[in-house]
Amino acid sequence: MINENLLRKYAKLAVFTGANLQKGQPLMINANIETKDFVRLMVEEAYKAGSSNVTVRWSDEFVSHTAYTYESLETLGTIPQYIVNTFDHFIEKGYALISIHAATPGLMADIDPNKLQTAAVASMTALKGWREHTMGNRTQWCVVSVPTLGWAKKVFPEASDTEAVDRLWDAILAAVRVREDNDPVAEWEEHNKTLSKHNEQLNTYNFKSLHFKNGLGTDLVVELVKDHVWAGGNDDTTKGVAFNPNMPTEENFCMPYKFGVNGKVYATKPLNYQGKLIKDFWIEFKDGKAVAYDAKEEKEALANLINFDEGSSYLGEVALISHDSPISNSGILFLNTLFDENASCHLALGRAYPMNVKGGPSMTQEELDKIGSNNSMEHEDFMFGSSDMSIIGTTQDGQEVVVFKDGNFAF
Repeated sequence: MINENLLRKYAKLAVFTGANLQKGQPLMINANIETKDFVRLMVEEAYKAGSSNVTVRWSDEFVSHTAYTYESLETLGTIPQYIVNTFDHFIEKGYALISIHAATPGLMADIDPNKLQTAAVASMTALKGWREHTMGNRTQWCVVSVPTLGWAKKVFPEASDTEAVDRLWDAILAAVRVREDNDPVAEWEEHNKTLSKHNEQLNTYNFKSLHFKNGLGTDLVVELVKDHVWAGGNDDTTKGVAFNPNMPTEENFCMPYKFGVNGKVYATKPLNYQGKLIKDFWIEFKDGKAVAYDAKEEKEALANLINFDEGSSYLGEVALISHDSPISNSGILFLNTLFDENASCHLALGRAYPMNVKGGPSMTQEELDKIGSNNSMEHEDFMFGSSDMSIIGTTQDGQEVVVFKDGNFAF
């Protein structure tokens, strides 16, 4: 059983370092009902930090499973106006956001993929403004995770219920640098400095492209958008407030040029997408677009992702993480993108982050389109890093630089 002191330290970390909630600022929390005990601590820490209002939007994935089973496509494809109005209110009032990502992998395996796709498209279309608001860093946002029994049993199937949850708690707290004898806020300050140094080095090189190769078969060239900016660790809102979007995080990420990706990439970890676990898959790109793909399990779910909209068949992010990193070294397959993406180099199908190009946060979507920034309602990371990953960067003047050797940064 994890003691309350550790949980309170984690809740405080999410509020202070993750969302960096400002005095007088309202906060919205998205949470699974099974995480209620932790949410209660986080709400208290938010009010202690001076929040004017904390609104919790609860969800229940088992209720959602039942809804997907019985509701019609027409109903699933309709988003009530009051929900749109609610998110418009969050934008207008300057709410910060903390989301607790704690889905049970594979829970929706028996659900008609058309229903999942219809509901996802409807929601993302209706709430496009909120998604652009957060991804454009117009407010602070943070994603953290808390164990649920269903998720813990997928990660540690051989353990008893109690042991599985406790082991997952231990793994999560280690990944976010929360221990009995430390100040996690101070440790995150140092961690952010380390990630910032890698950003500085990568930005100094100003690579035109990166060439990824490994023994599994990945042979992929990713061209970077002109005037790109590497980011990772903490970031700033358009109003200059620092925050950490992901906890944990080990990545340095950038914006690919939408039409400049060519070759084949093999995933090295499963992807939990729309409640379905996609395993052993590959994608081939030509002039940026995914033109072929396959998967040993849940190929239809992969097809739903790639064909979600026009932009979901192109890349919006390329991220570098050394294989020799804390989450990778734990040896745990979390089946949760927030963690698994920080154990491995990854790519994201879908929307690019405007922060990854100079002047991007203040650009219109039309201006972002012109420079080759990908636009989509989706943004889904998948992992392709490995212990033998090689990355060669080519500079603007044609020089080649070893960026990764044997799965790790070479500088």
